[in-house]
Amino acid sequence: MSDRVNANIRPGRERELASLYATARSLTALGDVDDVLDSIVRHAHDLIGTDFTYLSLLDDAGELSIRASEGTISAAFRSAHIPPGTGIGGKVIESHAAHWVGDYLRAHNVQHDPAFDAVVGNEGLVALLGVPLLVRERVIGALFAAHRSERRFRADEIALLSAFADHAAIALDNARLYEESRRALAELRSAYRTIEEQVAVMERAQSLHEALTGVVLAGGGPQVVASELAAQMGGKVVILDRNGDLLARGGTHESSGKEPEGGVLAEVIERARSTGRAATTTEGGRRHSAATIRAGDSVLGTVLWSQHQKPSAMDVRGLELASHVVGLLILKDTAAADAAERLSGELLTELIVASPHVSVTQRTRVRSRGIDLNALNVLVIAEAHNASARELVRHLHVIARQEAGLAGEHLGHATLIAAAQDAEGFARTVQQRLRTELGRPVMAICERVTGHDWARAFSRATRCMAVARHLGWSDNGAATDRFALYALAFDVDRKVELDRFLADSIGPLLAYDASRSTELVATLDAYFQNDGNLRRTADGLQVHLNTLIKRLDRISTVLGDDWRATDDLPLRLAVRLERLRQAAQSCRV
Repeated sequence: MSDRVNANIRPGRERELASLYATARSLTALGDVDDVLDSIVRHAHDLIGTDFTYLSLLDDAGELSIRASEGTISAAFRSAHIPPGTGIGGKVIESHAAHWVGDYLRAHNVQHDPAFDAVVGNEGLVALLGVPLLVRERVIGALFAAHRSERRFRADEIALLSAFADHAAIALDNARLYEESRRALAELRSAYRTIEEQVAVMERAQSLHEALTGVVLAGGGPQVVASELAAQMGGKVVILDRNGDLLARGGTHESSGKEPEGGVLAEVIERARSTGRAATTTEGGRRHSAATIRAGDSVLGTVLWSQHQKPSAMDVRGLELASHVVGLLILKDTAAADAAERLSGELLTELIVASPHVSVTQRTRVRSRGIDLNALNVLVIAEAHNASARELVRHLHVIARQEAGLAGEHLGHATLIAAAQDAEGFARTVQQRLRTELGRPVMAICERVTGHDWARAFSRATRCMAVARHLGWSDNGAATDRFALYALAFDVDRKVELDRFLADSIGPLLAYDASRSTELVATLDAYFQNDGNLRRTADGLQVHLNTLIKRLDRISTVLGDDWRATDDLPLRLAVRLERLRQAAQSCRV
């Protein structure tokens, strides 16, 4: 990643991670519930950045009452109660999922309460996002982010607040457990030993959480997190991505241990995903626990922990906590990667549009990404059946990072600029990688770039791609040189030559089609492709045989009867080139 990209994302990343660390301290500080609530809302407000943030808990009657808030908010709003099933809070409680509206009072998809609507109107609340606070699959309340102007909440904001709410639920549950422990100690002196053990376990949880957040704040990745988790909890830790591929591994097996069966892991992973809670299974004397890495409704992966002892409640809580931390880490890394790819695409488009001229600013931006602008001597266009350009670009970005190039979408085409000695070989390499990753046929056309003229290379590559498609190519990688025979059809520098050749060969036919909106050139092309067989030609054109005969007679009238002469190569070539030119002109460049 370039220094510029790091500079762009560092302030937001440090602010979010600082809020995460502060929430972690609330989780392990063992303070009373009100202190924990205030800390959660304060840091959630700093993280999301709306006008005000508040947290509501369910009472015994099923009403939501505000317990903590941050930002400018009136006393009337703080004392408001939301009846069951009403407002955004009602939808969040009933669905166990996040919901939002851009304008609360005008929203028709929520049930309104007149009393609360009056408070909302006086407060000036407009846009509202709510996420549930879940403790062991039970909703205990909701965390809200509110804005005094109409707006939409982005998916990344919803995912981030949902992940933050997971921390809030843990903090509230830990605070409740701690208060219950204090009351039990006062009432039952005989339970002293149990309370002492519980405090020790919670201190271990505090140590674990501080270690994990310390790793994240220091910029550690999943591998460092896995190693730290294994060091704190023992056993072996494995982190998998959403596809089940290995992200990181920490700890070691005992000498007598062995790798668990794949079916055993698949079962416990699926159970954890379906229940939303950590799940444990036993196999060969070892216990394997799994916790799903989530961000809102999105599954990002799984944290697996294998060891011999039965996991305690705090062990399970620690594993779930680790999954939340890894989830936030993945979200931040994904956001950083998206930003880098977006900048790469923007820079690619700027270079193509401005070429062959390159500004000082553009040179500086390219150099800051560790790319040698003068080395970018090839341009590749990629297409795949039933795959969008955006999907192809995601894979091209990986190649661009490895090849010190740029990738992006330009005029609807997935485009890559890179350095390569062999344009043909590079096109095949790109095509084979994309085909393997997409699992479907892929076309990749590569054009050499001279004098920083990426615009000319882009035009030639896209027009050549259209010609290749018209010729029946669908799963190949090649340089434009491979189509040298058809260069007249896609090389804009040779347009005058092509126009002159077509005018000499089929000029009257082109003029006839243009003035009368007929299709005599297309008819002649089909006739040649079917070797003069009238029946096959009529079937290919989907016209009656008599209609075809009339068209052929009209061609004889326009071109003369000798067009069927034995030496018809110039005519055949002209018709074919015209059809290829039409295909090339249909592409967007």
